[in-house]
Amino acid sequence: MTFDNRIYNFAAGPSAVPGEVLKQAADELLNWRGLGTSVMEISHRSKEFMAVYEEALADLRTLMNIPDSYEILLLQGGGIGQNAAIPMNLMALGQNGPKADFIVTGIWSEKSLKEAEKYGVAHLAATSADLQFNTVPPRSSWQLSDDAAYVHYCDNETIGGVEFSDVPDVGNKPLVVDVSSSILSKEIDVTKGGVWFGGAQKNIGPSGVTIVIVRKDLLGHSMKITPSIWDWSKQSANQSMLNTPPTFSIYMAGLGFKWLLKKGGVKAIAKINQEKANLLYNFIDQSSLYENRIAKEYRSRMNVTFFLKDENLNAAFLAQSNAAGLVALRGHKAVGGMRASIYNAMPLEGVQALVEFMRDFERRA
Repeated sequence: MTFDNRIYNFAAGPSAVPGEVLKQAADELLNWRGLGTSVMEISHRSKEFMAVYEEALADLRTLMNIPDSYEILLLQGGGIGQNAAIPMNLMALGQNGPKADFIVTGIWSEKSLKEAEKYGVAHLAATSADLQFNTVPPRSSWQLSDDAAYVHYCDNETIGGVEFSDVPDVGNKPLVVDVSSSILSKEIDVTKGGVWFGGAQKNIGPSGVTIVIVRKDLLGHSMKITPSIWDWSKQSANQSMLNTPPTFSIYMAGLGFKWLLKKGGVKAIAKINQEKANLLYNFIDQSSLYENRIAKEYRSRMNVTFFLKDENLNAAFLAQSNAAGLVALRGHKAVGGMRASIYNAMPLEGVQALVEFMRDFERRA
């Protein structure tokens, strides 16, 4: 299926949505399932929408092989909202008072630690700040606490372009994992973590819904100060509908799950994602103009950061790439340089087009 006048969108989030999903949503917008209305105009408790909700949960369970011992919550507030909800729901499990360990590998895990400090002891167990967040601290250097309630890390740092190569072993402490930028991009063993969370706006669909996958034995431990909307046990008891949920975002996420299943599931998309990342990194590594500064074993497959060795060329690079239909390549203001986010919806052809542009720009520079 082709779509006229569609750019290659390398934005970090909200990011590209598969064209097939957008086309289906457009076709159904005014008259969804013959009801004479759109899905966003019906009651969230109607049988029609509840069918959408239940099907989305079932498809996500299939895609990620989530066992029944885990609850799936579809919430609002994004990862930043969960940075507050997580300590309020789990920190009380600390043996000597509210406490959690944090592995800080970039700006997002740093934000998580700072938010958690409001609710208890947020212990910095390891950090790569002294290495400009260009790597993951060696597991042997982590100073984990005996009395912490959980260990938190960010699987993929969207801004810096660092990704964990596997799920770390932290013993019997529950792992809390921010998968905002990597959910459904690769296979993971859900049972290795206690909580997996992330927004939909990178690998799934539009912004608005936040997915929280929590082991059921971790429900029911919230602090008294926890607002009802952030209390996982209350949301679980109300099918994530303690308040009116983001119905259109849930519907779109469901379409995204269907699209991914049709593509062959997570295993199939992971292979394509690796191919895209290899193509771009291999070109950067042999280039005399571009460089990537992340340790090779921890390079993100979703957010490829790179720099022009002559930064006087940055403005020209961005102007010309944008004119070529390769948009949103400017790096985050905190780190500078360039960033190509190549999430699930980015086709291999888009990365091929980017590499060809980069090669031509280097030749002309």
